[in-house]
Amino acid sequence: MSLFLAEGDPVALALRGFAEAHADLVELNENPAFLRARDRDPRRAVGLVSGGGSGHEPLHAGFLGRGMLDAVAPGQVFASPHNRQVLEASRAAAGPGGVIHIVKNYTGDRINFGIAAERLRHEGIEVRRVLVDDDLATESAETATGRRGTGATVIVEKLLGAAADEGLGLDELAALGARFAAASRSLAVAARAQTSPQTGEPSFELGPDELEYGVGIHGERAAKTIARPPLDELVGRMLDELVAGLPPGPDDVLVLVNGLGGTTLLELYGVFAEVTAGLARRGLDVRGSLVGTFVPALDMAGFSVTLTRLDPGWHRWWRAPAITPVFPYRNSDKPQETP
Repeated sequence: MSLFLAEGDPVALALRGFAEAHADLVELNENPAFLRARDRDPRRAVGLVSGGGSGHEPLHAGFLGRGMLDAVAPGQVFASPHNRQVLEASRAAAGPGGVIHIVKNYTGDRINFGIAAERLRHEGIEVRRVLVDDDLATESAETATGRRGTGATVIVEKLLGAAADEGLGLDELAALGARFAAASRSLAVAARAQTSPQTGEPSFELGPDELEYGVGIHGERAAKTIARPPLDELVGRMLDELVAGLPPGPDDVLVLVNGLGGTTLLELYGVFAEVTAGLARRGLDVRGSLVGTFVPALDMAGFSVTLTRLDPGWHRWWRAPAITPVFPYRNSDKPQETP
């Protein structure tokens, strides 16, 4: 993989290929680079824009389309998009009610989306930001930036997209998005680092029986390396922390079991089986789920688990149709096969 990434501009080439593969759903603007959905619900008054570093595909471009995002700004591998990309994507996506930026909690993303937001306001386009900060591994007084934004981004984009399609206004959507993010927590583990595009070698070393507990989606090492336990013990430990980290509320939850790039569906479905059994023992009811690779870190071997505590009424937004390249609900309330 790293040999191909080292050739020319892999992000520009991938964007062209993505736009060609899904030409019925998205269109590409190459300078500055952003992708825009070709269609959206006529009731939608507020555009939804997200973005971030490449290397996490299908996030965010895979969620462009009716029911989810209107435009995305992709950066280079593990790097924030430039504020001009965000600005142009937002201009293209803004509705009569303005635009919402869905931003993962990383310094570069916050800065560049913030600069773009100031320019949009100067032009008379109303904008609000929804900050996704779900990663329990960085919930520490020693972490100046707070929790990172990780897998819950997919859940926020889905719920907020469905709500936007009902015609909700800017401030109402911004408040909902903040509630969706606050109700979500994630935790990730890895048995092998991602391959460095620069060196072609793993970005960090792990022994055959070691596990990074609390790894980041940009390949950040965890605060601790642990001896690899059996899967049921590992998932149980993760669930203890995730459930304890959730805010109080109903016993209904959404679950995302997400591969980090080098993990098979065979393994991810095994993880999901352990997760659902563990949540049942803890008195929680799984009302919706996703299993697959939605927010990888290039080819890292590992997985993340995201829980979102569902408030009454949120479930209908989860089950609402989404016509996008990747999200597995299309034209019905029944999930299709996950890619």
